[in-house]
Amino acid sequence: MTKLQRSPALGFKLCGLGEVLWDILPGGRQMGGAPANFACHAKALGAEARVISRVGDDALGREIVQRLEILGVPGDCVEVDAIAPTGTVTVELAPDGQPRYTIHENVAWDRLRGETAGRLAASTADAICFGSLAQRNEPARSTIQAMVALAPSAAWRVFDINLRQHYYSREVIVKSLELANALKVNDAELPVLAEMFGLSGDAPGKIAALAARFDLRLVAYTRGERGSLLFAEGRWSDHPGLKTSVVDTVGAGDSFTAAMTLGLLAGWDLDKINDQANRVAAYVCSRAGATPALPAELRELFSPATQPSA
Repeated sequence: MTKLQRSPALGFKLCGLGEVLWDILPGGRQMGGAPANFACHAKALGAEARVISRVGDDALGREIVQRLEILGVPGDCVEVDAIAPTGTVTVELAPDGQPRYTIHENVAWDRLRGETAGRLAASTADAICFGSLAQRNEPARSTIQAMVALAPSAAWRVFDINLRQHYYSREVIVKSLELANALKVNDAELPVLAEMFGLSGDAPGKIAALAARFDLRLVAYTRGERGSLLFAEGRWSDHPGLKTSVVDTVGAGDSFTAAMTLGLLAGWDLDKINDQANRVAAYVCSRAGATPALPAELRELFSPATQPSA
């Protein structure tokens, strides 16, 4: 096993860059947005985390900042827009717990500007996670691409593709993959990429082709209840998944990405990363909302006391 460089709890700096919003769920309102979920889970697992986003100058925006700070994520990188409202998404759950989204347009995170605090966070991050949704419009698209480029050369730049409805384009995906050194894609998204880039064969073949084409250090392929496949520099890790009683799957992929990124930063081998990330994601599926409080036994997986010394 690769020795640890640092423990996550010793202060890795992670940023979620893009949308922060309210998911309007059947059971009530929950803070959401994949980059925000990523940051909140990273914080829960011991990292220093920031959300780089934009909210409206309204009650919903102020509540988001308060919610982040309750979760231990400072709100200093959340910009405030004087005109556009805080983002909302209406979420309906299918019988299997899978979410169906109605994403409202012309909202604050579409107008992300890249203010000083956010630029500083991006330029000092150990890892930055971004997706395609928040790049649907300008100026957010250019801002996100510029801020990813600010990350240190040694940082993990994770493109959690997160395809939503029609809010993506080949141009945005190509540029994002060129900026990234890691890709997280699920079993519904991989066929879209395969068609977009003319990839054939089975899932591992498509994954390896994407890694080679865009010089990616890692590709994470998630398959819901069937677990996940990780590919990094010629090595593979295949996890079958963990049985859990699914309440909803909102935020589960984001928790997987946060746990995976911390494992990468800590220098764990792929099998350990895959197992720990699946454990975290399975728990999130068993609870309502995107960022349920994680139990001590999961947080301790990332604690210095449970890791071998370097």
